Amino acid sequence: MKINGENPQGRKIQQVIDVLNEGGVIIYPTDSVYALGCLAHNKEGLERIRRIKGTKKSDHLMTIMSPDISETSKLTRPIPNDVFKLMRRNIPGPYTFILRANNQVPKLVQSRRKTIGFRIPENPIALEIISGLEDYLASTSLKIEHEDGTETYYPDPVDIEERFGKLVDVIVDGGILETNLSSVIDCTGDWPEMIREGVAPVI
Repeated sequence: MKINGENPQGRKIQQVIDVLNEGGVIIYPTDSVYALGCLAHNKEGLERIRRIKGTKKSDHLMTIMSPDISETSKLTRPIPNDVFKLMRRNIPGPYTFILRANNQVPKLVQSRRKTIGFRIPENPIALEIISGLEDYLASTSLKIEHEDGTETYYPDPVDIEERFGKLVDVIVDGGILETNLSSVIDCTGDWPEMIREGVAPVI
């Protein structure tokens, strides 16, 4: 499904939302790479994503895509003031903030430390999708990890259709993306710690 990356068509966005609400798995563009996604409470969908990526359950970490900090805070323990300010300075954009999850977060998408990554993307298509959901979108980068430790990302929708077309319910074509990884900041300790430095600087 091709969607305008700058001015997403509402009718097509709603079709994607309907697929998610019916238990579907989608591939969609973010402000870093294409990603796999399903509703956070969709146990079968989460298992499908794990199989597509070929990851073990213990390694299958998901990110919650959120439209803003207010929605994010509904799923976390109280966010410290310094972390809140850090997030405000850097979002929306290609940043993943690891926060402590509260009881509203399904255990299937939490780490064993009861933490979860949150992203507030800048991509208009992603924002329109997650803003129209009543549940939260659990997401993970579309990549295949190989036994030699290398990773393959898929920036071109044509290649995505060829490789994954029969494995998901909708592929949202937002154009060819550059493979830009998000910066990952662990905010669960005494002070924020950079886990991975991505395409955008943290300020």
